[in-house]
Amino acid sequence: MANLFHLAFPVSNIPDTKRFYVDGLGCQSGRESPSALIMNFQGHQLVAHVTRDQPSIQGSIYPRHFGLVFDTESEWEALAERAKNRGLNFYQEPKRRFENTPLEHRTFFLEDPFHNLLEFKYYCYASAVFGENSHAQVGEAMT
Repeated sequence: MANLFHLAFPVSNIPDTKRFYVDGLGCQSGRESPSALIMNFQGHQLVAHVTRDQPSIQGSIYPRHFGLVFDTESEWEALAERAKNRGLNFYQEPKRRFENTPLEHRTFFLEDPFHNLLEFKYYCYASAVFGENSHAQVGEAMT
C-alpha cells in the first residue's frame, strides 16, 4: 500500500458531515461512531471529529484549508460539476490562476457546513506541484 495522507478536522454532527462529504463529494464512509466518522477521500483518510468548539469563519482562504491536487483536468472538472449538481457551497467559484506561466492551474474552494474550507486544484504543468522554485508566487496577496 502506498503512503496515505490522514487529516482529522472538526464538525458539529455526523449527519451533516455525511451529507456534505459522502453524498456531496462522493467520499466513501468507513467506521462511524456518534463522535467520529472515517472517510475515504480519493484514497486518503479523512476523520471528522464532533466537537463543541466550531472553527471560526475565516475572512479569506488563508490560513486554513485542505483539499486535493488532481492528476487530470477531467477529474477536476468532474468534481466541480458534481459539487454544483449537489448544491455544495462554493466559497470561490472555479477559476484559472497564474495564466500563461509555469504555475498555471485551475482551482475552486468549497465550504463545508462547519466552515472548513476545501481547495481542489489541477496544475497545467505537473512541475508546478512541487517545483518551479524560480517563481515566487504562492497563493494570493493578503488583503
